[in-house]
Amino acid sequence: MDLKPVIEMAGQAVDMAGVAAIVVGALVATCRFGYRLLLRRPAHDAYQRYRKGLGRAILLGLEFLVAADIIRTVAISPTFASVGVLALIVLVRTFLSFSLEVELEGRWPWQPPAAGTKDA
Repeated sequence: MDLKPVIEMAGQAVDMAGVAAIVVGALVATCRFGYRLLLRRPAHDAYQRYRKGLGRAILLGLEFLVAADIIRTVAISPTFASVGVLALIVLVRTFLSFSLEVELEGRWPWQPPAAGTKDA
C-alpha cells in the first residue's frame, strides 16, 4: 500500500486550511472594521482592532502552512536537501510569526503584560 498520495492529499488539505484561515480571517476583520466605521467608532481604535484581527488570521494561516510543509517534506521526500529547504522555510515563517506577534502585542514575549490589559 502506497501512502504517498494520501500524505500528499493531507498536506494539500492542511495547505488549503492555512490559506482559508488567512482569507476568512481577512474578510472577517475587514467586515468588522467597516462595521465599526459605520457605527462611527474612533477610526484609530477601529484601525488598531483591524490590524490585530488581520495579524491573528495571518499567524494562524502561517501555522497551518508550516504544518503542511512538514507533512510533505518529512513524510514524502526526506532527503537532506529537502529537509534543508524545509528548515529555511520554517525559519522564515517562524521569524514572520514572531514579528507579527510582537507587533500585535506591543511587547516581547518574555515581558509581562502591561497593567490594565486583558492578559494581566
